[in-house]
Amino acid sequence: MSRLRLNWQIKTLLPVALVLVNGLLLFVLVTLTLQDPVRNRVLAVAIAGAVAICAVLFMVLAVMVHRPVAELQHKIAQVREGDLFVNVDFADRNDEIGDLGRDFNRMVQQLRESREEIERLHRTQMSRAEHLATLGEMAAGLAHEIRNPLAGIAGVVEIIGRDLPANSAAVGVLGEVRHEVMHINKIVSELLELARPKPPVYKPGNLVAIAQHAMLFARDQAAAKKVMMEVVPTGTIPELEFDGGQIHQVLLNLILNAVQACGEGGRVTVEFSSDERSVIVSVVDTGKGIPPEVLPNIFRPFFTTKGNGTGLGLSLARRIVEDHGGRLEAVSEVGKGSCFTMVLPKERIED
Repeated sequence: MSRLRLNWQIKTLLPVALVLVNGLLLFVLVTLTLQDPVRNRVLAVAIAGAVAICAVLFMVLAVMVHRPVAELQHKIAQVREGDLFVNVDFADRNDEIGDLGRDFNRMVQQLRESREEIERLHRTQMSRAEHLATLGEMAAGLAHEIRNPLAGIAGVVEIIGRDLPANSAAVGVLGEVRHEVMHINKIVSELLELARPKPPVYKPGNLVAIAQHAMLFARDQAAAKKVMMEVVPTGTIPELEFDGGQIHQVLLNLILNAVQACGEGGRVTVEFSSDERSVIVSVVDTGKGIPPEVLPNIFRPFFTTKGNGTGLGLSLARRIVEDHGGRLEAVSEVGKGSCFTMVLPKERIED
C-alpha cells in the first residue's frame, strides 16, 4: 500500500493555515463576548496558541527542510574534496526533498563509476604508451640495422647493372630489384621517422603557399590521371607558426592520396577557413570514398588499402599535426569522395 505523499511546502504551510483558522475562531469568540475579562482571557489564550504554533512551525521547518539542506551542503563539500562514496540519509523520504536526495545519490554513483572507468582507461593507455614506446625503440634500431645492408644491396645492383650487356634479359629484372630496394628504403625511412619523431621547428608561415607548393609536387600524378587540382580562393588566412617542412609533408601526403582515390576526370580541392582559435585546411576529393568499416582504421600504422602503400603516411601525418597542437580528421562517403581536415591552432601552445 502506497503512502500518502504531500509536498513539503504543504507540510510547512499547514501549521500556518491552522494558526489562521484558530485566529479566526478566536476573533469570532471575542466579538461575541461582551465582558472585558473574558475577552482578555481569550486574547491571552490566542496569543499563547499563536506562539506555540509558531514554535511548531519553526520546528517543522528545521526538521523537514533545514536539516536535509545542511546535510546536502556537507555531502557536496565531501564530493568536492574527492569523496565519491557519500550518500544523503533523507533519500527515503516520500516528497520532493526525498527526490532530491535520491537524485544526489544517483549522481554521486554515476560520478564514481565514471571516475573508475576513466582510471581504468588511463591505466590501459599508459600501458599501451609504454608498449608503443618499447616498440618504437625496437623499430628505430631495426630500421638502422636494415638500412646498412640495404645500401650494400643497392650498390651491388648498380654494379651488376653496369656490367650486364644492354640486351640482357636480366636488365629488366635489375630494374624491378632497384624499385623494390627503393620501396623498402621508403618504408624504413617512414618507420624511423614515426618511431623517433623530430620536434617541430616553428617559424611563421603561410598555409596557402605551403598547399600550393605541395600541389606542384603532385601535378605529375594528377596529370597522368587527368585529375583537376585547385586551391580554393578564400578570405584572409592569418600566418601561423609551424614547421613548414612537416606541414608540407602532411599536405603532400593528403593531396597524393586524394589524387590516387580519384578516377579519370576527378577533382581535388584544398579549402581554407578559420575561426577564433584555429585555421582549418580541408583536402576534398571526388574519389571512390572510404567504406565505413575501413574509415576508423586509416590512421593506424601499417594499415593500407593500396597494394604498394606502406600504411605509414596517414599515421605519420596525424602525429605531425598533433605535435603542432592540432588534429587531423576524415569523413568519407562511398561513391562520393572524402574530406581530410587539418585543424591548427592560431596560438602555439608552449611546452
